[in-house]
Amino acid sequence: MEYLHGHYNYWIVILLMMVGFYTVISRGNLIKKIAGLNIFQTSVFFLYISIGNVTGGTTPIVADGFEQYSNPLPHVLILTAIVVGVATTALGLALVVRIKEAYGTIEEEEIHNQDESL
Repeated sequence: MEYLHGHYNYWIVILLMMVGFYTVISRGNLIKKIAGLNIFQTSVFFLYISIGNVTGGTTPIVADGFEQYSNPLPHVLILTAIVVGVATTALGLALVVRIKEAYGTIEEEEIHNQDESL
């Protein structure tokens, strides 16, 4: 049981991944799908940040008295991923706006029905 409590951050990652994935596959609304992708993406951020944390480690600045340092690479990668995620979300929402103008709806099933009737 201590294993479950000691790794609660991984359980949070799994929960967020499943919530995001379920939202993407179960919803027909395009904005809800983008929100699900953002939740899934956030779970990946948490995973990388959890991996980068070193118990008893300090910032990677060489100083007297410290022998163990945290790895800064996962944090730097996450900063880059956040910027890419914001840009991807903006592009997805811009596409949803264009789809709404073209089809008059943002529901996936209605868009498919309109394409099949053409």
